[in-house]
Amino acid sequence: MTEVTKTPGSRFRSACLGVATLAGLGSAGEVLAQAAQYPVRPIHFLVPYGPAGGPDLLARNVSRKLPDLAGQSVVIDNRPGASGLVGTGLAAQAPNDGYTVLIGDSGPLTIAPSLQKSLAFNPEKDFIPVAMGMTAPIFFAVNANVPVKDMKGLAAFLKANPKLSYGSTGVGSVHHLGMELFLSMTKTTMTHIPYNSQVQSVPALLNSDIPLLMIAYTSIRPHVESGRVRVLAVATKVRAPFAPDVPTVAESFPGYEVRIDVGFLVPAGTSRDIVNKLNGWIRTVLAMPDVAQTLTNSGAIPILSTPEEYAQMLQIDREKFRKLIIATGAKAE
Repeated sequence: MTEVTKTPGSRFRSACLGVATLAGLGSAGEVLAQAAQYPVRPIHFLVPYGPAGGPDLLARNVSRKLPDLAGQSVVIDNRPGASGLVGTGLAAQAPNDGYTVLIGDSGPLTIAPSLQKSLAFNPEKDFIPVAMGMTAPIFFAVNANVPVKDMKGLAAFLKANPKLSYGSTGVGSVHHLGMELFLSMTKTTMTHIPYNSQVQSVPALLNSDIPLLMIAYTSIRPHVESGRVRVLAVATKVRAPFAPDVPTVAESFPGYEVRIDVGFLVPAGTSRDIVNKLNGWIRTVLAMPDVAQTLTNSGAIPILSTPEEYAQMLQIDREKFRKLIIATGAKAE
């Protein structure tokens, strides 16, 4: 055996390395201890939008039941701005201790990376997916005065009237890109009019300022029932369970699918034990019949997933929207 003689300097460095190693072990031990005790204070659900809407709906329904499982209260923190980009950026900068949970949706997480020239966060690197929460189907709806009753009829109507306009909840929103996908597939044209919210776009539809919208069913249900609005189809791959008589777009134009997904994420570096705890609690809550029924009544479909399944869904959607943005030439304004 060859003996290695250490100089005084090397002995000093070895001693320092040993101390550093012990310190590192201590730090790792602290992390494990914190994860084991988690949570010891209230958990914040950061919603990057104002009250109402899909992410807020999901956050408030889960927050009602989660304290019974976690032993701590849940605080809803609404941080609206720039179509969800402001709040999502704040969540990316939060400590990775499990006490800030982003309620994220398709816009900032899967569309913005391909639509925006620069972002204050990286959806893939700055977050760990925890659990899918729900899918919010969106529907093609027309003013009742528009003489069409199905999607093939709509395509024919648009070809005969190429100067019409449609509304959306903003440039780069799922509603915007979903409509552009349909126009691309049917080789038709319309002028895009972005609104700040569905609250603003619905009156425009009712007043015939625009003939067509892609929108959540609950936002137009009263007007459908009153006969002022006609629903033509749902954009998801399968029919919505709360509107089973409404066909899918794909039944007329195979291959069409657009949906809004909402889920739970934490800052990168969060302990896997904390991620697993949150996932278990969230899945338990979403499986509760009263929670599932409330979400369904609100026009959403509860989805239970593992962290890995949610991560895969996000990656598939990023690629889908990347191709769609390139194909449609959509640009942030």
